[in-house]
Amino acid sequence: MRVSVSWLREYVDLPADLPAGDLEQALVGLGIEVESVVDLRETVTGQLVVGEVREIEELTGFKKPIRFCRVDVGDANGTGEPQEIVCGARNFAPGDRVVVILPGGVLPGGFAIGARKTYGRNSNGMICSAKELGLGDDHSGIIVLPEDTPAKPGDDARPVVGLDDVVVELEITPDRGYAMSLRGLARELSHTLGVPFRDPGLAPAPGGTEAPAYPVEVRDTVGCDRFAARLVRGVDPTAATPGWMQRRLTVAGIRSISLPVDITNYVMLELGQPMHAFDADRIAGPLVVRRAEAGEKLTTLDGVTRALAPEDMVICDDTGPISLAAVMGGETSEVVAGTTNVLFEAAHWDPVMVGRTARRHKLFSEAAKRWERGVDPALPLVAIARAVRLLTEHAGGTAGDEILDIDHVRPRTPVVLPVDLPTRRIGVTYPPARVVAVLEQVGCTVAHGADRLGEDPGEVGVAAGDGAALTVTPPTWRPDLTDPADLVEEVVRLDGYDRVPSVLPTAPPGRGLTWQQRRRRAVARSLAERGYVEVLAHPFVAPELADQLGLPEGDPRRQAVRLANPLSEEEPLLRTTLLGPLLGIVKRNLGRGQRDLALYEIGAVFHPRPGAGRPPAMGVDRRPSDEEFAAADAVVPDQPRHVAVVLTGDIEPAGWWGGGRAAGWADAVEAGRDVLAAADIPAHRVEVRAAEYAPWHPGRCAELLVDGTVVGHAGELHPAVVAALELPRRTSALELDLDALPAAPVASGPAVSGFPPALIDVALVVDESVPAAQVQRALVEGAGELLEGVRLFDVYASEQLGAGRKSLAYKLTFRAPDRTLTVEEAVAARDAAVARAAERFGATLRGA
Repeated sequence: MRVSVSWLREYVDLPADLPAGDLEQALVGLGIEVESVVDLRETVTGQLVVGEVREIEELTGFKKPIRFCRVDVGDANGTGEPQEIVCGARNFAPGDRVVVILPGGVLPGGFAIGARKTYGRNSNGMICSAKELGLGDDHSGIIVLPEDTPAKPGDDARPVVGLDDVVVELEITPDRGYAMSLRGLARELSHTLGVPFRDPGLAPAPGGTEAPAYPVEVRDTVGCDRFAARLVRGVDPTAATPGWMQRRLTVAGIRSISLPVDITNYVMLELGQPMHAFDADRIAGPLVVRRAEAGEKLTTLDGVTRALAPEDMVICDDTGPISLAAVMGGETSEVVAGTTNVLFEAAHWDPVMVGRTARRHKLFSEAAKRWERGVDPALPLVAIARAVRLLTEHAGGTAGDEILDIDHVRPRTPVVLPVDLPTRRIGVTYPPARVVAVLEQVGCTVAHGADRLGEDPGEVGVAAGDGAALTVTPPTWRPDLTDPADLVEEVVRLDGYDRVPSVLPTAPPGRGLTWQQRRRRAVARSLAERGYVEVLAHPFVAPELADQLGLPEGDPRRQAVRLANPLSEEEPLLRTTLLGPLLGIVKRNLGRGQRDLALYEIGAVFHPRPGAGRPPAMGVDRRPSDEEFAAADAVVPDQPRHVAVVLTGDIEPAGWWGGGRAAGWADAVEAGRDVLAAADIPAHRVEVRAAEYAPWHPGRCAELLVDGTVVGHAGELHPAVVAALELPRRTSALELDLDALPAAPVASGPAVSGFPPALIDVALVVDESVPAAQVQRALVEGAGELLEGVRLFDVYASEQLGAGRKSLAYKLTFRAPDRTLTVEEAVAARDAAVARAAERFGATLRGA
């Protein structure tokens, strides 16, 4: 939002010598973000003068229209002769007065102006547009000064176009909607600077009459709780917007359109009340304010035909919707060049409805920005009176005696504030009288039961100890004040944030990361060290993802939490598995030319709790009780932490050193083992066995178990899933529930033997359906305490072994802690291990 300081001075008595830096500091101290404070006098250097166009010669033969102009600039050029200037704009004619910058001048952005030959003619200077002067974004044509402008050719143009002012650009936060107006900003500055404030919102305005200005029916008093209107007849359609109004709108970044429309924008900036001007002759029948119906469409003022949603509020006549309420008007009822009867409308709309409508249609108009932040419901009649007065003053016409005012606004709910709450919350002593004074300064009505509230800080303890409470009724222009915490914020804000000491809290001793946090960091570090790249995906998924992943009917992962207000209607569900969003990231990287991918993510999945009901309503004025916490937690979806890995392409790149190796399902299984090892789960408690579980290939899927409990799955994705998601063949993945893992046991230091090991290799022939991990477990059980380590180093199959048979080769390491093993002891341990594998799986020594 951009405002000029000269306009602000009409409502607040700012010191005449107030430096720009002090003004900025005052606004920042009020909690209003200042983007910039610009002294417009310093933005344009050199001679910027008023010029009068004498002649225009149209140049032909060029790709775009070019005009050669002779402009009278008085004696500013030192000769008194007309200045020759080449210009491409076409919105001016001979006799118009324009703004000219002469050679040697510099425009905003360091754009220097000189004399040069262009399009075959000499051009000495430039005729300026509002955008070129830094006054707005309109670059459609140059500035044509109104006929009533008193300046003559050669006069300094800065005062004429408003370049003798200071402009403040502000970023208004969503909780400060009242500050999106001159009225609100002036009030705030009067608080912090201690200067008088004149409230334009208190201007006298006639009330509603029994006979309406126009027949209107409001069918939804929740979406629109107040609707006011007044008709002005016989307006001069050729009346131009006065120059001072155009300049203020231009500085604010709003393009001048026509007098009635400019007045609605001007009143919106002044009071904060968005308005709309209808051409009364283009309205067919009575107006109806209601929600949109299915299938209705409206062509808005930007020329776009929009399909309306049932939540949208619309203003209709006999032809259907003519305005998207609170956001943008429609083409069929807009004010046009020949409009003579203007119907002004000012209403009060539900901010939630407006915010959703603006986002749904991607229409973030100036009106919508104010409505979604909250507008004063007491303003409609004042705004109507102001608009009618401006229109009749500058365009004639007769204001109708009938005034429509349909008022369903509910009175503000009082807030009970313990008088010592600001002191207790902020840590600064606020005497009760100071609390009352600040709240009344804001505009609140304060009632209290105490006989008096002392100024002496020594009396604060007495008042607070007596449990004194204030009953505070917020003003109509502050819809953000709904809780005691909001009132405390106002006290500390207006008393001064600089009074609040900067004290860092003392960190409680002996607390660091929880064991769950340490585990997640260890897992992430382990995967990163093995070449995996971490990604962070949005937790939102589309309803069709469950079908794409091939999840069977009845699978718990099909039951997803639906968001009430999703960022995208295409992805309204919370994920129940990490694989969906992670595979989407894989697809996106493949589309950008990355072929070899090893990605991982650690994040929460969301499982609904059917039949949990709704959470209890909890305020912010106190800490919820343990029962309220428990009731709320029982409704919140279960959110276990998972880790997922996806591999595609080569896991070992090819090069001069070799042919490389493609990633496969075994790598995904090994990633699961690495995760469990990083989580400090001992290997003897881990089991890997074949499984069938979507979305994995039924013949290349393994489930990982810890202490007999399934904690995850790994393997190659099902071909149907790969095809549905447009992924490469053989794409492999792992997903494991970290929260399902038991706590790591207390680690004890390993016993290190100083005696040499005995290394023995064994190759066992088993059925090809027997998992290697189960054979390894049998070897460990049979070998006994002398076995120090076992590792699978080869898998072999051939016709010599027989159909359906495979050879598993293991390297066994034997060692005793107190002696060097004899050959007989090592061989006996080896034979015991082989015997256990033979007993359990029918394994035979290869070659025996």
